[in-house]
Amino acid sequence: MRETAGERWGRRIVLTLLTLFVVIPLYVMVTSAAKPLQDVQNGFTWWPSRPTLQPFVDMWSTVPLARYLVNSLVVSTIAAVCSVVVAIFAAFAVSRYRFRGRGVFSVTVLSTQMFPGILFLLPLFLIYVNLGNATGIELYASRTGLVITYLTFSLPFSIWMLVGYFDSIPRGLDEAAQVDGAGPLRTLFQVILPAAVPGVVAVTVYAFMTAWGEVLFASVMTDEGSRTLAVGLQGYSTQFNVYWNQIMAASLVVSIPVVVGFLALQRYFVAGLTAGAVK
Repeated sequence: MRETAGERWGRRIVLTLLTLFVVIPLYVMVTSAAKPLQDVQNGFTWWPSRPTLQPFVDMWSTVPLARYLVNSLVVSTIAAVCSVVVAIFAAFAVSRYRFRGRGVFSVTVLSTQMFPGILFLLPLFLIYVNLGNATGIELYASRTGLVITYLTFSLPFSIWMLVGYFDSIPRGLDEAAQVDGAGPLRTLFQVILPAAVPGVVAVTVYAFMTAWGEVLFASVMTDEGSRTLAVGLQGYSTQFNVYWNQIMAASLVVSIPVVVGFLALQRYFVAGLTAGAVK
């Protein structure tokens, strides 16, 4: 079917509007980060009157941004790795084996995504505090507690995604591996996982991004020593001033590693999401 002139122009207009919707906020962020604080506070201008890189220097001393960055990297990386490792074994069992309670388990895993995250906030907070008082295991205001918290809502989705992707891999590969004498673990690591790289990458990116940008649990479950970037950026807003230029500069700096990683893994991410969603 040939595209009419009206459809072509309509597509161009829609794509142009979507591009402006994305590019303009980024442009404002970049230009605001290059402005002195007085320029940002006086009123909006499309270009800095006196471009400066000083906000990119001051942002490290106004708040302990380096510590927040390390906390976010550690928590997000560990949460992503743990989520993927557990999800791989759980998804392999659900996809390749038939056992009692399989359907209930699958429905339960998927149904956890129906509940809002705030529903688990108070129970987890009470569990962490009471467990610390009773056993001395400090999960509240710790990186370990935050990792466990993020696993509660990233792991179910990761399992569901990988089950869909593993189901798309022909079972004939498993049977051929069994003929060659491979057991379940060898089949998983040498046959299934190499074919499921896009799905594993998609789950890893999802788990990492979920932990990296999470605010609600991090604002309650952390203190000054374990605070992450998503919460730590509010430190630029003080009782007497709001350092908008430093907020924009810090937002740009902390976004660069994530954006670069996402672009590098984009083709795996899209392929993994597509395969996992259609099953």
